[in-house]
Amino acid sequence: MGFILVAAGCAIGLGNVWRFPYITGAYGGAWFVIIFLLCLLAVIPIMVAEFAIGRASQRNLGGAFRVLEPKGTHWHRFGWISLVGCYLLLMYYTVITGWLLLYCWHMITGTFSGMSPEGVQAFFASTLASPGAMILGTTLSVGFGFVVCWLGLQAGVERVVKILMAGLFLILTALVIKCLTLEGAGDGVRFFLMPNPERMRETGFLPIVSAALTQAFFSLSVGIGSMTVFGSYLKRERSLFGEALIIASLNFLVSLLAGLVIFPACFTYNVEPAAGPGLVFVSLPNIFASMAGGVFWGTLFFVFLSFAAVTTVIGVFENLVSFCMDIFGLGRKKSAVVNGVCLWLLSLPCALGFNVWSSFQPFGPGSSVLDLEDFVLSNNLLPFGATLLVLFCSLRCGWGWQGFEAETNAGSGLKMHRGLRLYLRWILPAIILFLFVVGYVDKFSR
Repeated sequence: MGFILVAAGCAIGLGNVWRFPYITGAYGGAWFVIIFLLCLLAVIPIMVAEFAIGRASQRNLGGAFRVLEPKGTHWHRFGWISLVGCYLLLMYYTVITGWLLLYCWHMITGTFSGMSPEGVQAFFASTLASPGAMILGTTLSVGFGFVVCWLGLQAGVERVVKILMAGLFLILTALVIKCLTLEGAGDGVRFFLMPNPERMRETGFLPIVSAALTQAFFSLSVGIGSMTVFGSYLKRERSLFGEALIIASLNFLVSLLAGLVIFPACFTYNVEPAAGPGLVFVSLPNIFASMAGGVFWGTLFFVFLSFAAVTTVIGVFENLVSFCMDIFGLGRKKSAVVNGVCLWLLSLPCALGFNVWSSFQPFGPGSSVLDLEDFVLSNNLLPFGATLLVLFCSLRCGWGWQGFEAETNAGSGLKMHRGLRLYLRWILPAIILFLFVVGYVDKFSR
């Protein structure tokens, strides 16, 4: 249970509660949800591969290739992808988590009470334009990851993530009950869960598939070895396919429940569900400002969002700590300090990219450092890392199918069918290649 909650805590985060709602709103509502579920199932074998590599080697990805690779091969040279990928993710993830932590404070103190929609928009813009506010939020976010991982695996990471995950589900349940009783809840639920052929024609099938596949990778946090470290902590009592399926199911459940909070509220208060990234930080504070008991429900909502984001920060930070312990021989506390300082410094470009360095617009007007970091990670490193992992587990020149299958199916629980070997070797890499090509086409054809 500890493994499931910690791994689920790493996977469940901003992808579920910030990105999923506005992407769903922009790509046809229920059609996106259905295709996203199918894409989530398609990506699960990559999570299984990360768990199996970690458990078989008892290392994070940095050391796992060296333990499992056949003699004379050089897979270990790709171990750096875990360190670079986790840093790239947290360099902007901590900044967005910092926004949520600051919004928790502003909700509690009633900052948004009586504020007009234009006032909320101006407040968010002023927050981004303030170097002090951005650095404060980022520091709090990095500090959470540092302190918890410094305390240790069981006393820190496992204990804190269990508490946060329990709180997350309790708060989310209360929010769902509240929002389903709103006046426009029916329209919101129909948009979210009832497929409308007209929306499919408007959006197009291929763009929905591309967006859903990207969301599946982002949501499960696979491709950069962030799950490998949790596999290394797992005993061989349970088969890995069943565990990955449980974690993916929890991931989808949180996304589903988040949608049942946001879309009924949007349709009740006439907020555009396709409002984009600002849906959470601009549109929803407007909703809570208009709602009876809005301070209480708004605080509860942003605490829930913060819990989801912080669990991912802790999980990925633990991977960095483990990497430095295995590869560089540092003790846990020293590794936590080194990574805490490095992460804080490397997060500053994103935090300052909205103010001091706002003139740097890598993809044209309106873009920022955050867009560049997300593009390098989501459109390049995640597809490359995912392809590397599935080929390592399915090719004879890598770990190979026999070792991977034996490790995955060891213990009680749901077993992986050997028919998936063809899927891992040929079909899944083709899916990842599709994601890579479409991502570039979408980015540079606007």
